[in-house]
Amino acid sequence: MNPAIDRTISVDRLAFDDRAYILSSKDSPGGRGINAASVIHSFGGRTLAIVPTGGDRGARLEDFINGCGFPVTTVRIKNDIRRNFTITDRHGLTVKLNELGPRLSREELAAIEAVVEEQLSKASWLMLCGSLPPGVPAGFYAALIARAKVKNVKTLLDTDGESLVQIVESGPDVLTPNQQEAERLLNTVLLTRSHSLTAAKKIQSMGAESVVLSLGSRGAVGATATELWEAVPPRVDAISPIGAGDAMAAAFMWSLQNGDSFPDALRWGVAAGTASAKLPGMTFATLPQAREIYEDVDLRRVEL
Repeated sequence: MNPAIDRTISVDRLAFDDRAYILSSKDSPGGRGINAASVIHSFGGRTLAIVPTGGDRGARLEDFINGCGFPVTTVRIKNDIRRNFTITDRHGLTVKLNELGPRLSREELAAIEAVVEEQLSKASWLMLCGSLPPGVPAGFYAALIARAKVKNVKTLLDTDGESLVQIVESGPDVLTPNQQEAERLLNTVLLTRSHSLTAAKKIQSMGAESVVLSLGSRGAVGATATELWEAVPPRVDAISPIGAGDAMAAAFMWSLQNGDSFPDALRWGVAAGTASAKLPGMTFATLPQAREIYEDVDLRRVEL
């Protein structure tokens, strides 16, 4: 719902109140949905990305995604889409700066809903990815989840913001918050392993069928109504962790679509996220790269 032109800037080092020298700069299509579609496509899955685009940046985005290899349906909007900045240094320290995005009108929202409705009959999963731009009602994603349920389409929700509580209560099949999003949702701080396990179960009890709580380099916790799992990755030298969570959610869904069990899908998700963090900029791991990490992910069932 809120695509962007992502500018990734590599610098020699990031330090407070000191200058850094730019080593390289690269623009690429951005937004969680675009990232997820890219990963699923590279893993051999079939995916369609639906994105609103407008302005000069929207035209640039379309130029970028036309060469991505997966199909994209664009919905025209009046205002320019946003631009995001990611600044990362040689040691993996990263700063991410995101614009809020364009304000959407009721007519533009209705057009987006109509496109999603049309495509639901051809889908097995609907991934709702990224923040809602200004002017979008808090219940927009919840309404799409309800539409998907009518068509027996499963939903994966990967978003943040004030509307998250309301959307969780609408009952998505999978919710994939990262640690910071979970902390905001629960109004608490997750400091320990026990905190994370408890948080995953609590969020699942709020309405989602299952929860995958991403913990960065510590892997992820997966919770269903009857099971609780941990997937702990091997230690790697992370170069750019930005986007690793998008890769995790995409690989998790790809694995479920292939018929894998919930814990095995969790393992694939952590493998893809970890493998992507080893790569520079907004680069996502290939299936062979993720499979190499997959073999070393420690999967543990936690007794409730």
